[in-house]
Amino acid sequence: MSKKEYIKGRGAQQNSHNKFLKHIYETRDDFLEFCRLEGEEADNNRTQYIPIFPKTIVNKVTSPDISMAFSMNPYQGCEHGCIYCYARNSHEYWGYSAGLDFERKILIKKDAPKLLEQKLKSKNWVANTIILSGNTDCYQPAEKEFKITRACLEVFYKYRHPVGIITKNALILRDLDILKKLAKHNLVGVNVSVTSLSEETRRILEPRTVSIKKRLETIKILSENNIPVNAMLAPIIPGINSHEILQLAKAVADNGALSFAFTVVRLNGAIGQIFTDWIHKTLPGKAEKVLHQIEACHGGNLNDSRFGIRSKGNGVVAEQIHSLVKIAKHKYFKNKTFPKLNNTLYEQHKNGQFTLF
Repeated sequence: MSKKEYIKGRGAQQNSHNKFLKHIYETRDDFLEFCRLEGEEADNNRTQYIPIFPKTIVNKVTSPDISMAFSMNPYQGCEHGCIYCYARNSHEYWGYSAGLDFERKILIKKDAPKLLEQKLKSKNWVANTIILSGNTDCYQPAEKEFKITRACLEVFYKYRHPVGIITKNALILRDLDILKKLAKHNLVGVNVSVTSLSEETRRILEPRTVSIKKRLETIKILSENNIPVNAMLAPIIPGINSHEILQLAKAVADNGALSFAFTVVRLNGAIGQIFTDWIHKTLPGKAEKVLHQIEACHGGNLNDSRFGIRSKGNGVVAEQIHSLVKIAKHKYFKNKTFPKLNNTLYEQHKNGQFTLF
């Protein structure tokens, strides 16, 4: 490794070039040596919260590979730092890098609750589950300070509108009170991401996420409070967590999950470079093996944009993963179903009052 030190507590170890920008920012070894001699910090590695003011907050999802129809993201960028995260590429649209910038420059949408309410009050809006968050985690560390997700849940409850949540943070339990009210009317479903049962694997894959123990406890507490949970065993990365599929499925089932979903990792856009750099620094002995197995799932490439295939992969390695998933679902989820959320109450509450007929 060069003089550049490993950046602890972060997933990405570099700021990849933003393809939309002309200029390239590079941290050179001679600059780092200068900082060392002068006793200065070349990079303080702090997280920045940057307010932004979008005009809308609810996004229509058109990808045929994704089951959600609408999503909203209170935050852009994510401090969790998951090295494989597909959302990294979206940070380039905001003028930042998909690498360290994605983890350290968090864009805050303080107007999200107001924009959501405007959408739900629109005369043309018809109830359809909106997912928090389809891109970045709505319960990432910023939520502890800004409480935007909680405010949005209050809007959903006010209008009795169905909402789905995707998270890997136990902070969701802070909002158990409003989640229970939503669940009473079958208006909420939670997807909790669990990618490994190994703390060492979690630490390097997802450096600023809560422990696996905390995540399983979160599934258990939500389930005990009649809040339906689907576990996201995603992504499955050959050579890193692919051997854990059965154990993962059993663990989430034992803690009350009603179903689980999976994807096979794909490294599109800047993520291929970021992941390749990361794995050579964190797991140098198995780096090439893992990269080749990922390529084997995607027609010889790290990148895969083929609809219908890109999220599940194909080939021998992918087929082995699919077989384990099939066994896990049969063994641990045979008589379990995740409920369809209720969209019948919204029209009665759309104008703030019940209709007479």
